[in-house]
Amino acid sequence: MAALALLIVGGMALVNAIMSEPDKKGPSGASPSGDAGRTTPSSNETTTSPTAPLPLVIRVTGQPTTVVVRVADAGGKVLANSTLNTGDTLQFKEAPLQVVAQNGGSLQVAIYGRLQPRQPNGQRAQWLVKAR
Repeated sequence: MAALALLIVGGMALVNAIMSEPDKKGPSGASPSGDAGRTTPSSNETTTSPTAPLPLVIRVTGQPTTVVVRVADAGGKVLANSTLNTGDTLQFKEAPLQVVAQNGGSLQVAIYGRLQPRQPNGQRAQWLVKAR
């Protein structure tokens, strides 16, 4: 009797596992980048072709600074919020994004492969990456 109950429960669990939706994944494709081994957040790999420039690349060329990157939509999910050191690089494969840096003059920012104008050193700076 117990063996029959285990067989039924196991069969139901198998059917539920097959019929349920797959788990939602978080950012994929994280890889080390820069001298400090920072990770590179990204979204679905199919959103960008291999030859297309990334929506956002941030390089710290000056003093360490705090950088916040969030999805620029109603949800505003935070993708990065940390102090980056000289030589660190962050790359993002999704858009739209909003970027805020405590010291904009410490950063080199490229949006879709185009370097953005250098910001004044020591001043807060913002960038908006629009979806294409």
